[in-house]
Amino acid sequence: MNVQDTICAIATAQGGAIGIIRVSGPDAVRATERIFTPSGSQAPALSQREPYTLTFGTIRDKETGETIDEVLVSLFRAPRSYTGEDATEISCHGSSYILQRVMQLLLHNGCRAAGPGEFTQRAFLHGKMDLSQAEAVADLIASTSAASHRLAMNQMRGGFSRELAGLRDQLLHLTSLMELELDFSDHEELEFADRTELKGLAAHISRVIGRLVQSFRVGNAIKNGIPVAIIGATNAGKSTLLNALLNEDKAIVSDIHGTTRDVIEDTVNLSGTLFRFIDTAGIRQTDDCIEALGIERSFKALEQADIVLLMYDLERGATAFRSFYEDIRPHLLDKQVILVMNKCDKAPAPSALPDFIDTSSCSYHPLALSARERLHLDDLQALLVRLAALPSLSAGEVIVTNLRHYEALARAQEAILRVEEGLASQLPGDLVSQDLRECIFHLSDIVGEVTTDQVLGNIFQHFCIGK
Repeated sequence: MNVQDTICAIATAQGGAIGIIRVSGPDAVRATERIFTPSGSQAPALSQREPYTLTFGTIRDKETGETIDEVLVSLFRAPRSYTGEDATEISCHGSSYILQRVMQLLLHNGCRAAGPGEFTQRAFLHGKMDLSQAEAVADLIASTSAASHRLAMNQMRGGFSRELAGLRDQLLHLTSLMELELDFSDHEELEFADRTELKGLAAHISRVIGRLVQSFRVGNAIKNGIPVAIIGATNAGKSTLLNALLNEDKAIVSDIHGTTRDVIEDTVNLSGTLFRFIDTAGIRQTDDCIEALGIERSFKALEQADIVLLMYDLERGATAFRSFYEDIRPHLLDKQVILVMNKCDKAPAPSALPDFIDTSSCSYHPLALSARERLHLDDLQALLVRLAALPSLSAGEVIVTNLRHYEALARAQEAILRVEEGLASQLPGDLVSQDLRECIFHLSDIVGEVTTDQVLGNIFQHFCIGK
């Protein structure tokens, strides 16, 4: 990426009454000035105006004299702008024709079309935010619940960065004492670092990193939805239930066995909690290679699920369900299982769990409903929210939601555990220092202090254009 270029992009979605075009870079003000005329005969040019002001005027194609639109231009000067560069924002009417014409004029006057996330990437490169804060911008845009919005805002405001900075400061103190001893290694009697203090500090750092690593399960569920697998035999009503939960015809419903041959996913917000429902292929013995592949994916979805909706077709009865259950039981270990006794409008539901269900290996919650008639669907939704049991998040609480951060923290945790083991077994200081430096490296990688251009490109390519 060439930060000497001046970039531009449409920053708003199509269809609104107002459309905004962002311009940033060393020539941002001059490029905008070439196509913009302030209102008033004696009005000063844009470049002569005070920054952080709005100017009303017109966008004109000065080669043809055509007036494109009446607009407002916001003016920002480096370094006090989102990107840290000179920047303008042109507020036009929301017509796609107008926006495209203004973009064409900017491109004709020296700008380049911005790539995905390039404005935020420039903000990172100019020190306006660290990398974890930049990634939080994308999370904020994509937030679909109050909890995911709160976590993204906390991270964007530097809550996660401050936590990591505190850890790094403690690690740097620890490693500086260890390496000071190495400088005087010929004086064996000198010991600058009290080993008891170092063990206590390493244990504290290990606990904090461990807490952050453990928080990823909750953070990932808040960000992407709690995974709920809908599992059952063919024609047990899985797709009908998915459609009822989503309130739309997402999955094909048919009396033909084996209709669903792949996993179908979608998310829905229930009482402020995001759930990711996964409709799976009906599990049965089959010679159809395509259906068999879908069944294999059903088992993978089952492994990843926090909650399982186990479909029991009341019309077929307990004998048919028992045969299916025996095949699926080993895959239900330690899961929260809702036994969905479907088609209760056509057959009575048992008053208790069937006696062949093993309740010692997982938690079962029986519930009778009719997916087709939407009977007791609200009871299922309430039960899902209760079983999700996401902890209430206090203001400023740090929860890890990003897979890249989780992987870096996991590697940092491995390194600090080696430090603890090294101190306990009285390893030489140079070996302990090496693990300390590795732990610092992985924490620094999260905020972007040691991140490669390849990693940056991978992160920002998933942003939307104009952000």
